[in-house]
Amino acid sequence: MRHAPRRQIPPHRRGPVARPWGVRHGWAAALAAGALTAALLGGSPAAARPGTPSPEAVPTRPAPGVEAPGAEGPGQAAAAAAVAAALDLPSPPGGANVRVLAFHATPGTEESPTVDAAIEAIEKIGQQGPAAERFAVEATDDPTVFTRKKLGTYNAVVFLTGDGDVLTPEQEMGLEAYMEAGGGFLGIHDAARTEPYSDWFTGLVGARPAANSPASAQRAVVEVGDRANPATKGLPLEWKRPDKWLNWAANPSGQVHTVARVRESSYQPGEGAGGWDHPISWCRDYDGGRSFYTGMGGTVDSYQETDFRTHLRGALLWTTRLARADCQATITANYRAERVTQPNQPGRNDQIGEPHGLVTAPDGRVFFIGRGGADASKPVVTDWNNPDIGKGQGEIHVWDPKTGKATLVGALTVFGNKGGGDELTKNEEGLLGIELDPDFLTNGWIYLHYTPHSQINRETHMAERRVSRFTVDPGTGKLDQSSERVLLTWPVQIHSCCHAGGGMAWDSQDNLYIATGDNNSSQFSDGYSGNNPEPDFKGVSFADARRTAGNTNNLNGKILRIHPEDDGTYTLPEGNLFTGKEPDEGGGRTRGEIYVMGVRNPARISVDRKTDILYAGWVGPDAGKPSPEWGPAKYDTFAAITHAGNHGWPYCMGNKQPYRDRNLPDPKKPLGWYDCDHPKNESPNNDGLVNLPPIESNTIWYSPQGGAPDYPRNADGIPSYQTEEAEYLLPWLKGGGQATMNGPVYRYDAASGSKEKWPAYWDGRWFVGDFYDADQPRHAVLTDPRTIGKGGLPVHAESLKKIVPVGAEGIKNLMDWKFGPDGVLYVLDYGRGFFTSDAKSALWRVTYQGGPATPAAKELARKASS
Repeated sequence: MRHAPRRQIPPHRRGPVARPWGVRHGWAAALAAGALTAALLGGSPAAARPGTPSPEAVPTRPAPGVEAPGAEGPGQAAAAAAVAAALDLPSPPGGANVRVLAFHATPGTEESPTVDAAIEAIEKIGQQGPAAERFAVEATDDPTVFTRKKLGTYNAVVFLTGDGDVLTPEQEMGLEAYMEAGGGFLGIHDAARTEPYSDWFTGLVGARPAANSPASAQRAVVEVGDRANPATKGLPLEWKRPDKWLNWAANPSGQVHTVARVRESSYQPGEGAGGWDHPISWCRDYDGGRSFYTGMGGTVDSYQETDFRTHLRGALLWTTRLARADCQATITANYRAERVTQPNQPGRNDQIGEPHGLVTAPDGRVFFIGRGGADASKPVVTDWNNPDIGKGQGEIHVWDPKTGKATLVGALTVFGNKGGGDELTKNEEGLLGIELDPDFLTNGWIYLHYTPHSQINRETHMAERRVSRFTVDPGTGKLDQSSERVLLTWPVQIHSCCHAGGGMAWDSQDNLYIATGDNNSSQFSDGYSGNNPEPDFKGVSFADARRTAGNTNNLNGKILRIHPEDDGTYTLPEGNLFTGKEPDEGGGRTRGEIYVMGVRNPARISVDRKTDILYAGWVGPDAGKPSPEWGPAKYDTFAAITHAGNHGWPYCMGNKQPYRDRNLPDPKKPLGWYDCDHPKNESPNNDGLVNLPPIESNTIWYSPQGGAPDYPRNADGIPSYQTEEAEYLLPWLKGGGQATMNGPVYRYDAASGSKEKWPAYWDGRWFVGDFYDADQPRHAVLTDPRTIGKGGLPVHAESLKKIVPVGAEGIKNLMDWKFGPDGVLYVLDYGRGFFTSDAKSALWRVTYQGGPATPAAKELARKASS
């Protein structure tokens, strides 16, 4: 049922509504109402005078959780209680005969044409769909409905209102009482301009429009980030539609749960632009009830769109209690980050070593490793004539949630403890990676990726890298060093730092992925492609990644994939990049363990065992800006990898952006640009194939200038590399100091009884981070299943910087992060130094403290619905 459509508001409704903003309705009537009105105005009847009060003088109630400018007086509290008592609202309002109130009062002489379109659309929505999801609609422009007992018969209230005050203080208190009783609210577009002086109403809608918003409709892309909410689960990931897009005076992200965001790069947002994080639809449990707001619906045509009606339908199903939804998942106050390890005792690594990786066990224990850097109070040996050069202890600790304590599991004597300094002094070798056998609780097997000190050659400055299987004694919980079974070894140069890699991960077929760095210096190429063939030590290049990452016959700068066998050997699964038996170019020029080549320093990798997609991140070179002569700036990179391939280093970066080749006799002279589709390794240090697999585009790359820089290309496909011509395809991240820290893909376990597990909203999201915590990424991203592994960019990113807290007292230097079987995120903070641990080196635990989806199952309007 609805009132007759009108464009002009009748004269009897114009009086109070036509007052200037800041004037509450019914001030004259309030004077005559006696004690109740005096209480509403916070004074005696004599003190309550009509007029135009300043915004500060307008009586308001603050939003829940928002501190009021002044304490609410006892008179106002009594008045609110009186209004609630008079309404006698059921809790929750409405019943199985679901009814929706569409309220459309407008403080002016002319009502927006969108009102009739919206009412018609809501009526049709209520008449369509399964019978269990249908509802009746009543439209009115009479605000006295909020002071009548009839208000308790509506399951939800929809505001289609315009600018300004439309409710008296008594009527707003009626709406507040309705929400406190468990009512539902849906605000559409201009509803965010209603009741501009009410903090409580600001909290109800979530945000207020900025002074500058585009006046005309524009076509834009809406990123539909919540794939589970009934208002968005059926919508495209990237929803392209025209509307009048509102800018916000204050971004509500983190205070509300955003279900959709408009991408500002897809339209002209004007002076009030908010940046990459521009919420457009959101919800939250508010003041006892449920509130949903969408900034869309600013045009008549919006209400004819099938997808927009689907959006409104889902919002109404939740607000009317016909469906449940989680509207708490991205509200930052619902998460708690706590440090679970204590600072080490002086001179001892009793709690943690130099943090370098973690893995969670099925029983909830968290194992974490220290690379081998000594306590800062202890000396390091850097003299190659000393047999103890670089000797350190790679430590394995475990944190047990049952005891809340960390203990030392064991330690390996490793090479890599050389402290800081220049490239020929420092070193990144050591204990680099850890994984637990898929049957760890049965067999106690643990896999360690490390550089044993016993295998270094001080004459040639070479060492052995290995992956070994050990056993953790189930009785003592200690590492049995005599149990070592060496699976795989390969040579690395240790004359120069850096890029050791180290991460490991399993897929669903029990294949083990092993990430290795390019074993190459960061110098000698001015921070661009690491392809200088000249520097060497005793015949081994340490500045030419074509010897390693770009070499099909070398295990460095790769992600390897093997299948460990019970006897301590391994076999090669099908589908690797090479078999090791290729006859090309005379044969003997490939290694069958290689799954991915062309990676620089992949310290962290993960595999989503639901899809077996490999996720990796690697650190880029050091150039601070692009060079039209040499190529792109330093790009740190993340890739979602669905098949074996070549990911570019040191030939191409990002989305196939090439570097210049260089070679002897003059490595300072730029040669031709690399061909990313037909790369060749023509280095004198190459003992693999010359003709390489084509280079794959990556998923995320970023530089000091911004996220995913791209440039105009000439007829030969070469980018201009002019900074002023760059387009940044991923505006939500930026580098500077940068070092990727790839994270997991979260999988929600509905069967888990954990009360601290992250909610289902995060299911399928890929966590990408950086060692540093300023503009660098610390986000959870969504990828499009149609383009993942094919160079497709993420379609949505959610900042985690207030959930996985940044800053000196938070997790400032993220080193690794993984989810446990309890759905809790475990994070390693490296500390504030380098090549050692310090008081800030710690294991953290990030838990979800929000409640379940709402409304409670017992409060659903129709119990058959879910």
